[in-house]
Amino acid sequence: MSEPKRVLFVCIGNACRSQMAEAFARAYGSDVLVASSAGLFPANAVPPDTLRAMEEKNLDLSGQVPKSLEDLDHAKFDLILNMSGFPLPPVGGGAVREWQVPDPIVMEYEGHCGVRDRIERLVMNLILELRRQENQEAAKAGPGRT
Repeated sequence: MSEPKRVLFVCIGNACRSQMAEAFARAYGSDVLVASSAGLFPANAVPPDTLRAMEEKNLDLSGQVPKSLEDLDHAKFDLILNMSGFPLPPVGGGAVREWQVPDPIVMEYEGHCGVRDRIERLVMNLILELRRQENQEAAKAGPGRT
């Protein structure tokens, strides 16, 4: 079995989208990835609607604090998922993918839940992709070589 991929989720404030993505990735994909999150311009706190929306999925974000890219202290990542809608500065050396996800910070609660569900699907698809890659690499290595 190969090392889990280091994955960074980025949004503007690291208060809604990237926090949700990190939580789903940790809950569902810890076998294939190590998740982190950060924001281009970190907010002061994770908003109550984000906390509430994630509680509905039995994921507790109450201890989470928004972080900046600088807070990552030059960590290296295999993959960076950008949900900010803005170009990223050089960070972590990994491949960057753009995820088009609206910012729920100005939405009513129902909108927050819609964004949450979209992010959950995106993260699950990513996890399945990483598991397929893991299985393909294991198959190439042959029996007893994983």
